[in-house]
Amino acid sequence: MPLILASFGCGLVFGLGLLISGMTEPEKVLGFLDFFGAWDATLAFVMAGAVIVAGSGFALARHRSAPLLAAKFSWPSRSDIDAPLIAGSVLFGIGWGLSGICPGPALVNLAGLATPMVVFVAAMVLGMLGFELWQRRSAAENTATTPDRGAMATPSDG
Repeated sequence: MPLILASFGCGLVFGLGLLISGMTEPEKVLGFLDFFGAWDATLAFVMAGAVIVAGSGFALARHRSAPLLAAKFSWPSRSDIDAPLIAGSVLFGIGWGLSGICPGPALVNLAGLATPMVVFVAAMVLGMLGFELWQRRSAAENTATTPDRGAMATPSDG
C-alpha cells in the first residue's frame, strides 16, 4: 500500500507541475519550439528547474544503500546510443513538434476528454502496443533461426 500511495503522490505532483508550468498547453509548447518566430522561452526555465530538482533527487538517492519502498534501486544498465534509441528520439521529437504535446501532458489533458487528446492518447497506446508486438515477433524469429548450441552433434565413433 505505501508503494501505491507514493506512486499516486508522485503522479499527482508531476501532473500538477505540468498544469502549472503550461506544458499541457500545446500552443505554449509550440511557441517554445518556434525559435525563428515568436519564441516563448518560459519553458526553458521550467526545464531548468526540473533538471535541478531531478539532479538533486538523484544525487541524494545515490548516497542511499536502498530506496525507501523497494528492495533495490533500478538504475539503468545501459549507456550506449544505438539506432533504436535515435529512431525513437527522432519520432518523439517529430510528434512533439507537430502536436505540441508529449505523453505526460497528453495523459493530464485526457481528463478533459477533448477529442484531439483522446485521439492522441489512443494513437500513442496503439503505437506502444504495435512496437511491443514487433519486438516480440522479432525475438521469436531470432530464436527460431538461431541454432540450439546446447544440442551440438558429437562426432560418431565409426
